[in-house]
Amino acid sequence: MPDRQIFTTPELSPSMDNPLDFAVRARDQNTMKMVKDALRRKQVLLAYQPVVRVDGHHRPAFYEGLIRVLDETGRIIPARDFINVIETDEMGRIIDCLALELGLATLAEEPGLRLSINMSARSIGYKRWMDTLLHGLKIDPTAGERLILEITESSAMMVPELVTSFMAELQQMGISFALDDFGAGYTAFRFLKDFYFDIVKIDGQFIRNIHSEPDNQVLTKALISIAEQFEMFTVAECVETAQDVKFLETIGIDCLQGYYFGAPTTMPPWRIPAEEKRA
Repeated sequence: MPDRQIFTTPELSPSMDNPLDFAVRARDQNTMKMVKDALRRKQVLLAYQPVVRVDGHHRPAFYEGLIRVLDETGRIIPARDFINVIETDEMGRIIDCLALELGLATLAEEPGLRLSINMSARSIGYKRWMDTLLHGLKIDPTAGERLILEITESSAMMVPELVTSFMAELQQMGISFALDDFGAGYTAFRFLKDFYFDIVKIDGQFIRNIHSEPDNQVLTKALISIAEQFEMFTVAECVETAQDVKFLETIGIDCLQGYYFGAPTTMPPWRIPAEEKRA
């Protein structure tokens, strides 16, 4: 009697992609190309979002300058759509350099402005970044005391000792530092006392709908308490409703940032005529 045939589904070899992996890799490659093309065309700009005081008038304490690139159609692409893809590539370093360059130019144009700019800990030690900073401070020596550098928790915790020494060096120039996405789950609190961040920005996952989320209320109060212990200024991110504003104003937060007070805009808000703002 002949042997029976056994039919099996062929396994994918390690060199073959499943459809999801292929799609993700193709998307990332397209993103890398889009950013590379934008850098080649010098189609990079900042969008500005106010960070307002909890003072009854919600006057801006400073603005955050958020990096944007333009794709080949002229569409403005926010950092969240590309930064994770290029973070480990040299393009990530170049983006940090350009964000700093644009931020310093803005500070030079507006003597009364304070501005925060994002950077990755991977850019520490990148020569072009430091050259950009020193050049900007040479043009406008007052820019240092009006510049805030934002570093995310996840980035800072990659090389905490390096971040600590970097901050100490630049704080001597008057530059301030903000720990972005505070509470997102990366910070080892044993390092927090050594970092000496001037500002902590509480992650938006704790802020959205905080007025109706008892767990987030407890966690945010705890994060504020930690920041106060280390004499750090506090900012609530992703503030989107009047109810959240009202609650946050009762628990000791220093500043608020989010769409409730204004979406990021490539038109500098301080240049908009007062009558247009009222309209």
